Amino acid sequence: MLAVEREPAIVATMFGPQSDLVRAFTGALADEGERRGLIGPLELPRLWTRHIINSGLIAPLLRGSIADVGSGAGLPGLVAAIARPDLQFTLVEPMERRVEWLDKQVKRLDLSNVNVLRVRAEEAPKGAFDMVTARAVGALVKLLPITAPLLRSGGELALLKGASVEGELDEASKTIRKHRLLDVRIELLGDGMPTEPTRVFRARVD
Repeated sequence: MLAVEREPAIVATMFGPQSDLVRAFTGALADEGERRGLIGPLELPRLWTRHIINSGLIAPLLRGSIADVGSGAGLPGLVAAIARPDLQFTLVEPMERRVEWLDKQVKRLDLSNVNVLRVRAEEAPKGAFDMVTARAVGALVKLLPITAPLLRSGGELALLKGASVEGELDEASKTIRKHRLLDVRIELLGDGMPTEPTRVFRARVD
């Protein structure tokens, strides 16, 4: 079995008084994640930098009520909820075994600001959230139609994406217009930090 990555020093700065909670969550993910099919067998040596810190990068961008679409292991939604106890999070996940995992972690960590909703994104409440986030769910052309409708007027998308997002942006131009998305931009987070830099697709609905 591969060794779990040592906790980077930035964790204490990024999560502050919530650091013990994120350590507990990361420990549980390291212990159970591969067996539950939440992370791959090669992820333990980069669990902190690739997944936990990477997910935590989005926390300062968030406001109000947030839906995390396709939460899976809780990345980024559960990690962001730990970092931002002042905000309300709904973790949207259709798969029973993943919902079971999320419910277990929410209860174990006593996260009163998190609700787990077992539905497909298309079935989640429309126009109900200030922000919607997602990580590693799919290309923008397919992701935008299931995330944008969840936002109330003036709400914002903050979708964690990989290096291919620029190409996805071109392919999704018609979808962006259809859903009346404004202030569309890509922001780079984590550059120069001990994590894999990530790109965030940001936009707001009219």
